[in-house]
Amino acid sequence: MKIAFLADPLASFKIYKDSTYAMMAEAAKRGHQVYAFQQRDMALRDGIVSARVARITLHDDQDNWYTAAPGEEVRLGEFDAILERKDPPFDMEYVYGTYLLQLAERQGAKVFNKPSAIRDHNEKLSIAQFPQFTAPTLVTSDEVRLRAFQAEHGDVILKPLDGMGGAGIFRVKEDGLNLGSIIETLTENGRRTIMVQRYIPDIVKGDKRILVIGGKPVPFSLARIPQGSEIRGNLAAGGIGVAQPLTERDREIAEAIGPELAARGLLLVGLDVIGDYLTEVNVTSPTCFQEITQQSGFHVAAMFLDAVEAQAGSAQ
Repeated sequence: MKIAFLADPLASFKIYKDSTYAMMAEAAKRGHQVYAFQQRDMALRDGIVSARVARITLHDDQDNWYTAAPGEEVRLGEFDAILERKDPPFDMEYVYGTYLLQLAERQGAKVFNKPSAIRDHNEKLSIAQFPQFTAPTLVTSDEVRLRAFQAEHGDVILKPLDGMGGAGIFRVKEDGLNLGSIIETLTENGRRTIMVQRYIPDIVKGDKRILVIGGKPVPFSLARIPQGSEIRGNLAAGGIGVAQPLTERDREIAEAIGPELAARGLLLVGLDVIGDYLTEVNVTSPTCFQEITQQSGFHVAAMFLDAVEAQAGSAQ
């Protein structure tokens, strides 16, 4: 198979932990041709979507892990699979990229995750489709509603709808200290919509990332445990990742949600669960492949490539 990865610059990868690298390495191990390009490499001309794509060869060297052939202009419909692995921010440039990929689908490309499904599933707001698994939540830009929610629940978490890696997350306790300033900052004085949720004390045990591939959960989660006085478990915010078997509740959530999301074109999702509650549905470029594999021995990238091969119609 010819597999193309739409990703951030390869030089920025930290291959000891990068999930996209794990996918590439598994694809190369299976004999697939691996290509890479960035969003800015795509173009639409005369109705055809193409990209300046480079075939890459992987090496067993932490510092020089790949070589790239000179980039060539290739119709995206010529690839057996295109893996959308660009990190957020999910801004309008990201949206424009999904439009181009959606056009490429009409020209024969098989894109994972499906571009329209990525657009339709905001990683914060998507939990509202599964209220039976969520803590009390409010989405609004209105200060009066935000203050009323905090007064009702006391200890709350406020966060932007377009953040990643724990950026812009605030905790306000029963005393309401700095609530006004936080609301003004996050909503830009009422111009931006944000999310507020009741604080979940089980965060001290970790913010669990549950990977679901082709509708089926990976049997281990990665609990990202906050350190010191930090409230955020995100690895980017200094959290420590600990792989652990899924709990009964984890499986209940994943098995209820996973098949439905897969049917919508989301081959790979990362469910974030704190305690018994679903807090996010990550669809852009879910991570934690390597941490789970290294600690549990379960080969996440192999499960993922099995699913790609099956859905691309060329299982090997």
